[in-house]
Amino acid sequence: MPNIPFLPQAKDALPGGVTRPTWVVLDLSGAYPERQPGNPVQALLNRTETLEALAGRIEKLRGAAWLHGVLVRFGEFTASPTAAHAIRGLLHELAQDKRVVAYLPHLNMVTLIAASGARELVAPESAEVNLGGFGLESTFLGEFLKKRGIEFENLRIREYKAALTRFSQDHMDEANREQLQAYLGSLEAAWVSDLASARGVSEAQALAWLTADLTSAQGAQAAGLIDKVAYEDELIGPASRPFAAVVDWLTPSRPKAKAKAGRVAVVPLIGTIITGKSRNNPLPLPLLGGPMAGSDTVVAALKRAQEDKTTKAIVLYVNSGGGSALASDLIWREVQRSEKPVVVVMGEYAASGGYYVATHAKKVVASPYTLTGSIGVVSGKPVLQEFNRRHGLNPERVGRDRALMYSAARPYSDEERGHVEKGIVEVYDRFTTRVAEGRKLSKERVNELGRGRIWSGRDALERGLVDELGDLRTGLARARELAGLPEGAPAWNVTPKGHGPLPEFAQEAARTAQLSLWPFGSERVLAWFDQDLRVK
Repeated sequence: MPNIPFLPQAKDALPGGVTRPTWVVLDLSGAYPERQPGNPVQALLNRTETLEALAGRIEKLRGAAWLHGVLVRFGEFTASPTAAHAIRGLLHELAQDKRVVAYLPHLNMVTLIAASGARELVAPESAEVNLGGFGLESTFLGEFLKKRGIEFENLRIREYKAALTRFSQDHMDEANREQLQAYLGSLEAAWVSDLASARGVSEAQALAWLTADLTSAQGAQAAGLIDKVAYEDELIGPASRPFAAVVDWLTPSRPKAKAKAGRVAVVPLIGTIITGKSRNNPLPLPLLGGPMAGSDTVVAALKRAQEDKTTKAIVLYVNSGGGSALASDLIWREVQRSEKPVVVVMGEYAASGGYYVATHAKKVVASPYTLTGSIGVVSGKPVLQEFNRRHGLNPERVGRDRALMYSAARPYSDEERGHVEKGIVEVYDRFTTRVAEGRKLSKERVNELGRGRIWSGRDALERGLVDELGDLRTGLARARELAGLPEGAPAWNVTPKGHGPLPEFAQEAARTAQLSLWPFGSERVLAWFDQDLRVK
């Protein structure tokens, strides 16, 4: 491999005869969510680097005629495989115009996905090496809760639908283990394909890296995984500057098309799907924590995009494991009735209700690392009967038992359980009908693909559940094509009309305080995939 053109030490002043830096250091760290919040105050307070912002930086670097190369320095990189794959695409495009070198103190599965977009990979001698493939771990709480007097009713369609099993069971059942193992196998195949392509080796050789027991940067270099072993100070030269120091010299590589020619609206659907307004609970609690996408908020944003005269197409960005079947259907309806083409782009998750909303989009784009599918239905409730007895609590009933059937004070009766099962069968039939009509598949085929089973984006493409592998930039390109817009047509992040930022912050604290054991209110039928699973 050729030597990397950096001098040993960096100086404050540029070398003689050099008027602008020849290399820029671009730092990558954090989780890299897709877009900035549409709410202006939230965007102002948001300190998290986004893929949207990174794409803008890279576009400017590509257009800098005076720039020779970019050193991409990976720090505490906590992105999901899906976000890492999007960064891989950005770095690959940058490498078409500039020399791109990735510096990797941590050689792990996810960081290598992103770094493989660079032409050259470098690691320090002391680099942490962790190439054990993909795995995930889920803690089952059934026995823990039972010992404290809490049980969970769990009614589901069908055998792969595992949304509530970690609350109702003390172990992982075989159907769930089967689907998770298949999902991880697909992610590993995508990783092997990405790294083999990037490093110019066969997939067999890339697969061998996972079983080669690599423990050092020197071993990784000898195996052909990286190009060079070097410390950072050996890469930074006097004509190198951090990105922040060269901003004033950077201009966009090409002028943006004016909005009056038409633009694309980006509507985010992030977190558990619920009825009402979107909210966020920062507490890391099972069932309760994290962002929640309210159907009122998402539908209002879709309507605003519909009413905006300059908007010619809509991208619905979905990063959700679903939630309320009702809320999912309300959002689906707004997508289905849209007169403007809607493209759905899937993030890390687009499962169950997160897949439901996508069925009638004109195009569906997923990352090969996306977790999608989970076409199934679940219903349940926490049961505190024993908990109440132990703690001297005595709920008393008046009126019809059916009116109180969802109370946590006691389990369902056989008649009530039959009533709930009838309801979830009806919802499952509606769900599979939506998929069959939207994806042009038979109901029988949808049921084969359904039954609550999850698929990777790569496997979903093979089965006709999505149309294309890519990321948000891919989805924006498809939306522009469907609307007949030019390649550079702008995109805008949509919030509901009349959405005032300050009142929303005041309401957020009140909503966070309203915790319950069941975050879906009175709704018991869920198109939901439990997002406790994190691939490592």
